[in-house]
Amino acid sequence: MTELEKMEAGLEYDFFDAGVDGRKLGAIDKCVRLNVLDPKDKRKIADTLCELFGSVVGTPWVGPNFHCDSGDNIHVGKDFIANYNVTILDIREVRIGDHCMIGPNTLITTVGHPLSPAKRRAHMGIAKPVIIGDDVWIGGNVTILPGVAIGNNVVVAAGAVVTKDVPDNCVVGGVPAKIIKTIEDDVER
Repeated sequence: MTELEKMEAGLEYDFFDAGVDGRKLGAIDKCVRLNVLDPKDKRKIADTLCELFGSVVGTPWVGPNFHCDSGDNIHVGKDFIANYNVTILDIREVRIGDHCMIGPNTLITTVGHPLSPAKRRAHMGIAKPVIIGDDVWIGGNVTILPGVAIGNNVVVAAGAVVTKDVPDNCVVGGVPAKIIKTIEDDVER
């Protein structure tokens, strides 16, 4: 298998590999183009996101200084908003539902590295998908780690580090994030 094939299969891969690095450099170029757009030009931003992301519904918006690893692995639903300085490390798939808001300085990452120092010296990475449901509000300075699934109607409090799955209809916060309280879902589905 090539390093790209290993990466896409969820196996350990060499992140210095030319194919892997080429995908990231392509995403960096697209993000540079996105980040110089006038933040008031919602149509141009949405058009650029349609080129960058794997799929979009409606007219997504992101604030300046958005970064990602691939772009093709990001799939967003309608009414997607990401505030300033959001980073999505989408080595694997990131699916974000409808009516989701992401606060500033948030990191969503699908990639991690081995505990073994020998493997880290060999530039090994491993990635797991992240899934985020509908009607999710992610506060500022949140980190969502690889393999996490967040349910519908969830609020992630500012500064939280989400290390495990989150059920529907709750507020989570802290490091690591824990359920703070349940909340009502007042939207007909």
